[in-house]
Amino acid sequence: MNYRKLGKTNFNISEISLGTWQVGGKWGSGFNDKTADELLNTAIDNGVNFIDTADVYENGLSETAVGRVVRSRSERIYVATKCGRHINPHVNEGYQPKILQKYVEDSLKRMGLETLDLIQLHCPPTEVFYRPEIFEMFDRLKDQGKILNLGVSVEKVEEALKAIEFPNVTTVQIIFNLFRQRPSQLFFAEARKKDVGIIARVPLASGLLTGLFDSKTTFDAQDHRNFNRNGDAFDKGETFSGINYELGLKAVQELKSLFPDAQNLAPYALQWILSFSDISCIIPGASKNSHVLSNLSVYNLPELSAEKIKAMNEIYEKYIKSSVHHLW
Repeated sequence: MNYRKLGKTNFNISEISLGTWQVGGKWGSGFNDKTADELLNTAIDNGVNFIDTADVYENGLSETAVGRVVRSRSERIYVATKCGRHINPHVNEGYQPKILQKYVEDSLKRMGLETLDLIQLHCPPTEVFYRPEIFEMFDRLKDQGKILNLGVSVEKVEEALKAIEFPNVTTVQIIFNLFRQRPSQLFFAEARKKDVGIIARVPLASGLLTGLFDSKTTFDAQDHRNFNRNGDAFDKGETFSGINYELGLKAVQELKSLFPDAQNLAPYALQWILSFSDISCIIPGASKNSHVLSNLSVYNLPELSAEKIKAMNEIYEKYIKSSVHHLW
């Protein structure tokens, strides 16, 4: 495992970390404590020391599992969680300092921790990023010892740029992958100036970039890859990075031609992200141990050549850019 600094938190974290949206079960298929514990321990056994969760993942069960495993380990494991998505309806007016403080305290109780290494606003409405009183409240939580750092998870580059105007924002979690390249233009440079850590989420475009799907692949009825392709439940950019599924398959087919011997393209997609030095870590998800080990197999491969990276980018330019680049 290689490690990178998470911006001004000064945490030295694993390049390949773990996102826990589907830990303990696949998207929408129910939670299993045993599977969750196995996944988390496998990740830590292989050098992962940064785990990202949220209070809404499996309605708190993901946080509970993360806390249980972290407390059982002797290693220093950095825990990041998120708050705000419980607000219903999920609108700007619902974001109030007292409500968010209660969410933080609830997360601490579920995980059995005294302090959160990183609390992140969980993709709030854009208007929230223009409300200083929301961000100031987290300074009080830090003074109380309940959190060490504040970060944000965002949908749009605009939101990321606005968030880092607040000096207490230490990290930004943003969708970044071969099929979602816009953040690397302006945002990365601005984050670098302010020493803000960048956490790349949805790195495999909801599994599309593994190359394991085709037009006949089916998804569970409760899986967002089945019901949210058009953004019917939440921002469509969360599902296949907002790409039309059939178009994505065409792009992936051409990507396969660059790596003809690969059974799984995921390690190459992760390598592409790691070629950006501004990235602090990637948080691919996993619903079974083999997914964790697949993500970590990036270290078994030779470094991507400049020629390969150029060819990968050309696939983005040819198939993807015109339909998604301007949206997020």
